[in-house]
Amino acid sequence: MSLSRLTSWCFHHRRIVVPLWIVALVAVSVISAVGGADSRDNFALPGTSSQRAYELLGERFPKDAGDSAQVVLKSASDVTDAASKAAFEKLLGGLGTLDHVTGVDGPYATDDQHRISADRKIAYADVHFDTRAAEVPVSIAKKLISDVKAANADGLQFEATGGPLEKAEQPAFGVAEIIGLLAAIVILLIAFGSLLAMGLPIITALFGIGIGISLIGLIGHLMDVPSFAPQVASMIGIGVGIDYALLIVTRFRDGLHRGSTPEQAMKVAASTAGRAVMFAGTVVVISLLGLLLMNFAIIRGVAISASAAVLVTMFASITLLPALLGFAGHNIDRFRIPGTHRVTDGQRSLSYRWSRVVQHRPWPAALLGALVLIVLALPLVGMRLGSADQGNNPEEFTSRRAYDLLADGFGPGFNGPILVVADLAGSRDASVTDKLVKIFNQTEGVAQAFLAARNDAGDAAIITVIPKTAPQDKATDELVKRLRNVVVPGVVAGDGAQVYVGGITASFIDFAGKIASRLPIFIGGVIVLSFLLLMVVFRSLLVPLKAAIMNLLSIGAAYGVIVAVFQWGWLGSLFGVDRTGPIESWVPMMMFAVLFGLSMDYEVFLLSRIREEYLRTGDNAMAVADGLARTARVITAAAAIMIAVFFSFVLGDIRVLKLLGLGLSTAVLVDATIVRMVLVPATMELLGDANWWLPRVLQRRLPHFEVEHEDERELASSS
Repeated sequence: MSLSRLTSWCFHHRRIVVPLWIVALVAVSVISAVGGADSRDNFALPGTSSQRAYELLGERFPKDAGDSAQVVLKSASDVTDAASKAAFEKLLGGLGTLDHVTGVDGPYATDDQHRISADRKIAYADVHFDTRAAEVPVSIAKKLISDVKAANADGLQFEATGGPLEKAEQPAFGVAEIIGLLAAIVILLIAFGSLLAMGLPIITALFGIGIGISLIGLIGHLMDVPSFAPQVASMIGIGVGIDYALLIVTRFRDGLHRGSTPEQAMKVAASTAGRAVMFAGTVVVISLLGLLLMNFAIIRGVAISASAAVLVTMFASITLLPALLGFAGHNIDRFRIPGTHRVTDGQRSLSYRWSRVVQHRPWPAALLGALVLIVLALPLVGMRLGSADQGNNPEEFTSRRAYDLLADGFGPGFNGPILVVADLAGSRDASVTDKLVKIFNQTEGVAQAFLAARNDAGDAAIITVIPKTAPQDKATDELVKRLRNVVVPGVVAGDGAQVYVGGITASFIDFAGKIASRLPIFIGGVIVLSFLLLMVVFRSLLVPLKAAIMNLLSIGAAYGVIVAVFQWGWLGSLFGVDRTGPIESWVPMMMFAVLFGLSMDYEVFLLSRIREEYLRTGDNAMAVADGLARTARVITAAAAIMIAVFFSFVLGDIRVLKLLGLGLSTAVLVDATIVRMVLVPATMELLGDANWWLPRVLQRRLPHFEVEHEDERELASSS
């Protein structure tokens, strides 16, 4: 069934389509709530030293193969007094009975005095799980946190932290999404001037994202889905869902204003905006699925979840929305907001006049626009990929408070111990572990190193190394690399022992290194794909080349902004960033995949109008100005909605979502202003007719593909 027939069927059978969507939303939501899988933050990296360390733990130390959480006590008097000790031991006794907990090591045993700070104000206990942090059920993590919170009393502060508990503190659909939706409502009211017209994109997006988010729980049965995947999917799904519906509703209203019947207006909207939505949504999904080539479990879960959200919202735009438009009909402009009016899109518009100003001075405009983007992108050269530690969590989180207590009592590096796991099966020196401990304690950057455990067979040992610096500090990264490349080889060379440097901190370092090595390949592949797609659509070499360069500049500017704010701390207080840290390793990759799809959307929508005018008049300058004027209102509204939705996540609590939200909103803002309003008219004026040059051999061999159906005028004139 063609798109036109599908939308027409939904338009005529709206009394069936809308109830079907309601049933689908309720059914999928209920099934997900009852049978959805728990999230799992799986950072497994086959072939790395940190992964081999975990595997060796599982083989030789089965009781210690799981991850641990820490329960921290701060006493106003002394953690060893009778009241403090009784309260702590009572709490730990209860925690030891929880499912998946294999044991609890408290601070009061004779050989465990290292769990008490020098001033005797702070103590901690290790709660050991039988599995990795990603596998610990959220319900167990929440129960542990609840029990710890309930133990607080006068003069006694209990907190909990650790990898197994992180996902229990991740927020559900909430404040950020609501703020984004409210901002989108305001923008749509300004764009349409009608309550009914505003409501249709919002309803469509909510249905799409509601089903999309519910599907994530079911996807969790097929693969590991990280705890932050629903927020990322909702951020992207809400933005594109409202945007896609906005394009279709705008075309539908334009058809009605030209005198078409609702059915004819729907046909025009389907053959133009509907095709553009299908193209844009498909490109976004393809770019997100391209992340699967990176072969990381945690990225795979995010990519599939976000793709599902985009697919459902796109399908809602071409099925549910036509049905809703069928109910609205000519009444779509009812309930108008006083003081609003349609913005002129012709030669009297501000966009047309601005384009002519830029075209009269193309060189200064092009150089100034490029200079602004380059300056914004400069911090990119200092980007450090990594993973922020729990010291960046909001102070309302128990993990943040526990992190601060442990740092105060035992030093900042205590929150990110390095686990050195030694396979001694082939060792010829029984004292090799003692030598390792000795040399570790003499190594720059190490606060303390000690032999933590030796297995019963005597063929494996665990050495704990406490850095002097926090887990996210660059100095800690350098320490891990120094231990691996210099210190350990210097001790075990020729001995036969196999020593692996692991732990959560080392795992994140390996993860960042793997992504950094593959990121250029991914970006190069995306750029080549965008070039080929645009070359086929616009039958030009220079237009896609120019678009690729501008996309790189705008995304580079977004990268530069997040580095300046989150890594360097510039203007951090404005965005709720009170501690600097590295850029989350997977964020630049995810940003590029999402922004590639979104920029293709705006690029195709704008350039298709420009090319249409050029083919009609043969005047490149007028085609650029007219194309910009015709698309300015809807692209501006669409971009404003994207910016509002993405930026709303900056107002939330989770650092990684703040980072992603600021990066995406910055890139869309740059693309909708500097790129579209300055660089596009300036560069297209400078290139002139060369914009549309294509070698004859490619003209004959390239397939013809048009995003907007060429029979739009015929459909419209049939009214």
